[in-house]
Amino acid sequence: MDLCIIAAKLAYENANVIRNIVVHHWKMHFVDFYNGWNDFQKLCSTQVFILCDKPKDANLILISFRGTEPFDADDWSSDFDYSWYEIPKLGKVHMGFLEALGLGDRANAATFQANLQVNAGPASTGRKKLLPGMLERTAYYAVRNKLKSLLMEHKKAKFIVTGHSLGGALAILFPTVLLLHEEKEVMQRLLGVYTFGQPRVGNQQLGKFMEAHLDHPIPKYFRVVYSNDLVPRLPYDDNTFLYKHFGLCLYYDSWYIGQKVDEEPNRNYFGTRYLIPEYLNAVWELMRSLTMGYMQGPEYKEGWLSIFLRVIGLALPGVSAHSPTNYVDSVRLGKEYISGMSF
Repeated sequence: MDLCIIAAKLAYENANVIRNIVVHHWKMHFVDFYNGWNDFQKLCSTQVFILCDKPKDANLILISFRGTEPFDADDWSSDFDYSWYEIPKLGKVHMGFLEALGLGDRANAATFQANLQVNAGPASTGRKKLLPGMLERTAYYAVRNKLKSLLMEHKKAKFIVTGHSLGGALAILFPTVLLLHEEKEVMQRLLGVYTFGQPRVGNQQLGKFMEAHLDHPIPKYFRVVYSNDLVPRLPYDDNTFLYKHFGLCLYYDSWYIGQKVDEEPNRNYFGTRYLIPEYLNAVWELMRSLTMGYMQGPEYKEGWLSIFLRVIGLALPGVSAHSPTNYVDSVRLGKEYISGMSF
């Protein structure tokens, strides 16, 4: 989980920085960085990188999706998008996240049908005609093709998928679509999916489908939520929107005390009894951020952007709580409180 949250945070950097960190600091093998095409937005807006623990005979392949960037309106519009696409026998899936993976365009519903079927791929009829030459550049197909190649090259390797925020949603939907495409040999080598501050991705039917595949014989999906983070409470879980979380939730409060729960407290965020504690907590987090470097060591010192977000949090607590810094600190500093938990 330590590696996953650091990789999820690193995904916000550009390709050159990621390569430098992976190769020279982590002493691992950088595989590639992808700018995935989003047919609805008509731009390359989905970033993901892949690494191996070593270049030869690797044991681990890690896929990290970039999440919601603070000042990217397209990313935030995906998080707040409530539209869905219903897949027979699978359930209702968030349409904006499917588009981010390059699996369709709401302006032409046939594109979803072409991609979300067994053995879908670049040669799928209809989809190829819609956007010649671009399908191979979408995040899902680019990563799937590279992953299959790596698994063939590294016979003993297993793979992990991770991401923060929007990246977390894409991280769990990636194996979802692999299952839909009946990529059984690939899925047998899935070690785990770790998401941080992930929004809801579908309805209860989707959750039951995924739990049947990821909970047995041992849990492989771990969803981490920090305190008052707004994004995991979106889209709403109610009788109108029908979105539901699934899988094991590890919830950390603002003291970095972790516990396993079925659902994070204040599941739709705007509960009135949580309002005052949210603002008090935002004040506490701002004060703590100014002393983290002194209290925990220089590697925990927060930069100007993190502190700026905490100032914004005095008005919008759920936004500042979404920072990946909170998740890094929770995983690293909260271990002593969850030593009895098994992951």
